[in-house]
Amino acid sequence: MSKTINDIAEQALASLPHGPEFRFLDRLVSLEPGQAGVGEYTVRGDEPFLRGHFPGQPLFPGVLLVEAAAQLAGTVAQSDPLIPPMPGLKLTALRAVKILGTAKPGDVIRLEAVVSGRLGNLIQARTTATVADNLLLRAEITLSGEAQVENGTDP
Repeated sequence: MSKTINDIAEQALASLPHGPEFRFLDRLVSLEPGQAGVGEYTVRGDEPFLRGHFPGQPLFPGVLLVEAAAQLAGTVAQSDPLIPPMPGLKLTALRAVKILGTAKPGDVIRLEAVVSGRLGNLIQARTTATVADNLLLRAEITLSGEAQVENGTDP
């Protein structure tokens, strides 16, 4: 039996080091394994960080937009059928980050990630986040995982 896109996404998400309480990807809308993906996160309004950001006027923190985009990029990268998932994949570097807006409770954040390069245990991706076609974030993200050892030799 072949795997569905959600099976592939769940497996890729499970390979990320985050616990479910720190995941900012609710749904995978589309996936080209190892290449590109689109996902969504709905700002529920009951997330603990919203109580202090900002009281009475909750806004989704820009730094968590970056985290959400990185999680999608990691999910895309870890889903590549030709490359085994890397243990310990984490956000390593940011480049050309522009936070142009924010989301509030009830908004659906649409995330897009395209893997633009790989070198050893490094993965580069171009990412965006939008709400209702309004661009909130654009960022180039670098992820790194633990180096893989092949045939008993160092990478």
